[in-house]
Amino acid sequence: MKHVAVPYDSEESFLELAVPRVRSALDEGRRVLVITSQDRLDRLADRLGRDCGRVDFRSPDSWYDHPYRMLAAYHEYTRGRRTLVIGEADWAGRSAREIRELIRCDSVLNAALRAAAATMLCCYDVRNVPKSVLDYGPVNHPVLLGADGEVTSGRFVEPHELVLNGDRAPLPEPGPGAETIRFTGRELKRLRQTVGDYARAAGMDRNLITSLVISVSEIAANSVEHGAGHGTITMWVENGELVCEIADPGGALDDPLPGYIPPEPESPRGYGLWISRQLCDLVDLRGEDGLLRVRLHLRMRSPEHRSPGH
Repeated sequence: MKHVAVPYDSEESFLELAVPRVRSALDEGRRVLVITSQDRLDRLADRLGRDCGRVDFRSPDSWYDHPYRMLAAYHEYTRGRRTLVIGEADWAGRSAREIRELIRCDSVLNAALRAAAATMLCCYDVRNVPKSVLDYGPVNHPVLLGADGEVTSGRFVEPHELVLNGDRAPLPEPGPGAETIRFTGRELKRLRQTVGDYARAAGMDRNLITSLVISVSEIAANSVEHGAGHGTITMWVENGELVCEIADPGGALDDPLPGYIPPEPESPRGYGLWISRQLCDLVDLRGEDGLLRVRLHLRMRSPEHRSPGH
């Protein structure tokens, strides 16, 4: 994959960089995906004319809504295809946590799509994008595109070496009223029932309870099979989320990008964290003194959003 950061400062400069590259990719038989605002899509469609019908368009609101699912969507879209992607996230209104995870997942694309026959142009409107985000453009992208063409980024950092604000800070203590239960391999069925009961009593949407139970079950099963064989689960409600932490006294972080990259079909491991990241809003991990803590966050209410593929 070729991963390029593209800062621009006007509507015309966006079109000047996008139109010739889209046409060239179409001429080469590549599949083309453009993710940007409706206004920009309309301008691009006008310039492309008949070629517009050969381009896939997506809204940034749906594609970038959930960073972990964004990774899956890119992985699926580029699999086995020669592809050009021109993508532009909408950073307005995002919390610091959401911005951090989107920056991280943008970095992970370098590893997740390393073997893909794809060129990805990540666009940044310097008039609107926060400086904290712009600063990571050269860090997350091996190539920068400017007025003088493409140059290699001297600040690029490999995904497994990227450290963002808060990554090394200890996890906050569980919130008030937290409940803790212990589990072993024999008690996984009871564990699923207990988590579901807790979520229902807390008022979580029914559709989300299943996602939470599956996620907790996957992580707990990993602890039983690959960790100490037992652990604890602590649950509490905080800031409109149900938070569930699975602690494994025999766990270890041996994957530098745990759960961010889909496991190979023949792999016997790696599905638990991948599934949990797809289902939850945030997955935080910390490994200290032989104790692995996996903290799952899931909103209590379903947000109004669409799948990245639509």
